Amino acid sequence: MGEKAGRRRPGPLAGLLVAVVVAAGCMGGGLDQGEPEQPGPRQNGPAASGGADSTRADGTTSVAEFKQDFSDAVGVAERYWTDRFRASGKQFQPIRRVVPYTRSGEVSCGGEALPRNNAVYCSAGDFIAYDVNWSVGAFRQVGDAFLFYLLGHEYAHGVQVRLGIRYNFTIQQELQADCMAGAYIGDNVRSGTLTLAEGDLDEFREGLLAVGDDPNQPWFAEGSHGTAEQRTDSFFRGYENSLDACGLG
Repeated sequence: MGEKAGRRRPGPLAGLLVAVVVAAGCMGGGLDQGEPEQPGPRQNGPAASGGADSTRADGTTSVAEFKQDFSDAVGVAERYWTDRFRASGKQFQPIRRVVPYTRSGEVSCGGEALPRNNAVYCSAGDFIAYDVNWSVGAFRQVGDAFLFYLLGHEYAHGVQVRLGIRYNFTIQQELQADCMAGAYIGDNVRSGTLTLAEGDLDEFREGLLAVGDDPNQPWFAEGSHGTAEQRTDSFFRGYENSLDACGLG
């Protein structure tokens, strides 16, 4: 997936290893409260350890490409939601900061240290924080299309806060964010802002299957995101039918 041009080269997907890499994403529902602590925020400027020559499923391996794709995803999300709010007569304020980190406890949200292998939206501080090494690992093993989903999902939590949307159960908020991420990607593909390359839809499906809740987790448990089937259905409902399918009111 690329902005206005498909940069991804098709190739086989990563399979079982994907579940190990991306299953921990968005712990705590992405709606924790607080300000980031040290280090200070670095807008769209991740630095990752590990060699750029590591193998990735579609052949794209460099940290530079990760940085560019992540920056593209943030920029597309900002423009998308700005346009949607403007169309409804409202003004949209983009999420204030995107904070990369590399160690557990390096960034805090509401006094609670964020763990490794995570991406989260923190509402009081209005920032997205993500583990750089984990994100680069997912980028290399799943593909760049799933990176757009990951950013789109966390950005959707920020939009929910701006709209005053609150649910009794975490799973409702998470599945709606999946739908909104699907709409953000699908609408931008239809407008020509994003171009899907061969295999990108498979990346979405495989990534969503990997991040589904354990089958034994109750739907009402705190932190539930939904089964793999629920998350996939929600994403593609938004992807195919836009925001009308997401229950935004």
